[in-house]
Amino acid sequence: MGKPYPVELRQRVVAHVELGNTHRSAAARYDVSVKFVNDMVKLKRETGSLSAKPQGNPGVGKLTPHADWVRSKVDAKGDITLDELVVLLADEKQISAHHATVGRLLQRLGLTHKKRPAGA
Repeated sequence: MGKPYPVELRQRVVAHVELGNTHRSAAARYDVSVKFVNDMVKLKRETGSLSAKPQGNPGVGKLTPHADWVRSKVDAKGDITLDELVVLLADEKQISAHHATVGRLLQRLGLTHKKRPAGA
């Protein structure tokens, strides 16, 4: 994930537009996209601030409400695979989830899992 533009640049871009210049000229002058200029002018108008919004997912996914259930399944059968958990989620909870989503939940919970079934 990239870093947000500095607040100083955001301020200069908006000030350029507020002086009566076009969004295109601000984009060309500061080497940013016209969409960025539009977004900054809109952000300033709506919030009064140009600070960047938080990036990324704060760790809340569609499986978070079922974390206790997943933990109980892993505790009951310690060698359960991600694919087995995906099947159990679909069968018992009617939740469609990719094995990577289940893996990220297990990481957040601090649980380990068997990477592949025996004999594979």
